[in-house]
Amino acid sequence: MLMRLSTFAVLIGFSLPIQAQDSLISYVDPFIGTGGHGHTFPGATVPFGMVQLSPDNGRGGWDWCSGYHYSDSLIAGFSHMHLSGTGIGDWLDISVLPLTAPLDDTTQRITMRFSHDDEQASPGYYQVMLNNGVNAELTATERCGYHRYTYPDGSTPIIRFDLAFHVNWDSPTETHISILNDSTLVGYRYSTGWAKVQKVYFAARTSKPIVRSILNDGQSASDMSDMVETYDKGKGASVQLFFDGNTHQTIEMKVALSMTSYDKAIGALREIPTWDFNGIRKAAENKWESELQKIKINTQDDRLKRIFYTALYHTAVAPTLYSDADGTYQNANGAIKIMPEGTNRYTLFSLWDTFRALNPLFTLTQPQRYTDILNSLLAFHDENGLLPVWDLSTWETNTMTGYHAIPVLADAILKDWPGLDAERAYEAMLNSAYQDIRGVPDYIEYGYLPQDKAGGSVTVTLEYAFDDWCIAQVAKKLNKTADYATFMNRAKSYAHLFDSQTGFMRAKTSDGKFVEPFDPFWSEHDFDKSQYIEGNAWQHSFFVPHDVRGLAQLYGGNDGLNSKLDELFAAPSEMHGENISPDASGFIGQYAHGNEPSHHIAYMYSYIGEAWKTQERIHQIVDSMYHDRPDGYAGNEDVGQMSAWAVWSIAGLYPVNPASGEYVFGSPMADEVVFALPTNKTFTIRTLGSGTKNKYIQSVTLNGVPYENTYIRHEDLLNGGELVFKMGAKPNKRYGRKPESWPGKE
Repeated sequence: MLMRLSTFAVLIGFSLPIQAQDSLISYVDPFIGTGGHGHTFPGATVPFGMVQLSPDNGRGGWDWCSGYHYSDSLIAGFSHMHLSGTGIGDWLDISVLPLTAPLDDTTQRITMRFSHDDEQASPGYYQVMLNNGVNAELTATERCGYHRYTYPDGSTPIIRFDLAFHVNWDSPTETHISILNDSTLVGYRYSTGWAKVQKVYFAARTSKPIVRSILNDGQSASDMSDMVETYDKGKGASVQLFFDGNTHQTIEMKVALSMTSYDKAIGALREIPTWDFNGIRKAAENKWESELQKIKINTQDDRLKRIFYTALYHTAVAPTLYSDADGTYQNANGAIKIMPEGTNRYTLFSLWDTFRALNPLFTLTQPQRYTDILNSLLAFHDENGLLPVWDLSTWETNTMTGYHAIPVLADAILKDWPGLDAERAYEAMLNSAYQDIRGVPDYIEYGYLPQDKAGGSVTVTLEYAFDDWCIAQVAKKLNKTADYATFMNRAKSYAHLFDSQTGFMRAKTSDGKFVEPFDPFWSEHDFDKSQYIEGNAWQHSFFVPHDVRGLAQLYGGNDGLNSKLDELFAAPSEMHGENISPDASGFIGQYAHGNEPSHHIAYMYSYIGEAWKTQERIHQIVDSMYHDRPDGYAGNEDVGQMSAWAVWSIAGLYPVNPASGEYVFGSPMADEVVFALPTNKTFTIRTLGSGTKNKYIQSVTLNGVPYENTYIRHEDLLNGGELVFKMGAKPNKRYGRKPESWPGKE
């Protein structure tokens, strides 16, 4: 299944002593996450590329949100845009399929059988042998997909473009194909779906001349032999391109994308100036190797390497490029915009997921690109009046809760991120915090969101409270004293929903009464009816990452919170209700690692003097929730968040409060982890006595000096150096016991 690639020179100068010649991409398996409910795709892309060229099975349903599921045996085409790990299906634009005989019905959807035995994937490359005998190979640059199709002897080489192709939420509204000459065609696909307005332009060029074509507007076909300015337009335009099978058994093709125009798409073809498939594939591999070299692990456990490097790979798939090479883009409002010179616009922001661990990871791994990503959030604000909640194709899908662009921007401001205008970002944050939709006015009026005003009220209240804490920290940094006081007060809103009788955060109505009846195991997936989004009271009651001390006080002190955390992991792994959320999965007790609200919980023990319990649980979660097989994720991979959790936790750290600049210690899994830092320094985490049984930290040193804290700050990590964990099979309950060593101190 996993293609092993030849060793080649690494792109970054430092290396680990044992595996100096290791090609790190050889440990990446793009099929991890394509099974189970991971919702990833296996196709060819480069880091954060606009083009993500991958097979689609042609089947609808939740487990086909990425277009592909490992359980399937059919391929309907290779499309150029995909969502990675989401819970909603969209995109799959510009679908292409190689045929060996023309279709009688040019409008029909056709699928080809394949076997996983005849399929390979590695970073920047995908290959499959279809049952029609065509060997399909795919690679990519940032804005251009590269196809190589090898046809069986005696066949008629045909390439079909099907702009009508769609599954799940997406459907075309207007499509167009124009054949310019015997090797070039252009077109566009407008569609609606999760993102209501999507416009994708493409330009394609073939390595061999097109000798005939059959165009279809979705209703009738026309057989064309004259290749000059022939076109079809409709809701489902398609074309079959014929090549001379007597002289050409291999056809190569470049397909470039733009969200702006045909001309920009034609310009993007220049990303691949010659017909050199192997060279472009090698260039894509080099880009991925460079990404993976940013965090290197040393371990004798190849399974752990595959899990780690595949996770690191998935952290660099999205957000994706949206602008042309010159910074031009067309937004969902139809306006043509241009980013400042030398910068890019990005889209695909799954912020409810990624603010927790992926975005803080970017502050270490994406020193150049992250400025553009952050400014893309501000560009969205400038165009729409609010920061994005879930931006897809620059359309606000309004999916999930909170206003979580705020912690992303706050973390960057507090880390003095270069190229980000803190005052501009702060004004955008205030606009989101005072918006007149999404329950915010009621949240401000009552101090919590009443359940009789909007669904998901507990989750919304807790998440707004955290986001408001983030605003307060930026206000403090910018010397906005009144705002600091206001938002610190709002940050305490979580306390209004705490029920001391049950020990859970509970929904209240606008008269201040708890909603009855109450069952902490109850789950309702309908957001309008739910009290907890994609989960229940067990998972959501612990979302107070900005004030774990205050939460502990509600439980009567640290011992009370400690007991409640223990109850969480020991509770029955069941959920009640008639419409249970499928997103809550990967259970250990009522801890649900398959969805993001649980991701910080095991680390909370370290805030109350029980760091050994954090170490025990983190080791258990990594071992049981991550695997090197298609069903290797416990739930939706969620655009890098599930993978970012693994990257941090295998390294031994986690940003529990993702805007605090603190990385809390867990249970490091590798012998050594080396971060190549934006400061051109390295930070090494070394583990003495690591192993499956040695999950507990016995002692820690930082640069050779005993280190008592159970966390490290971002600025200390950026200074470089060496953090050494001495591990053991039995917990050292004295380590992390002193309050002065705990994270989360004001």
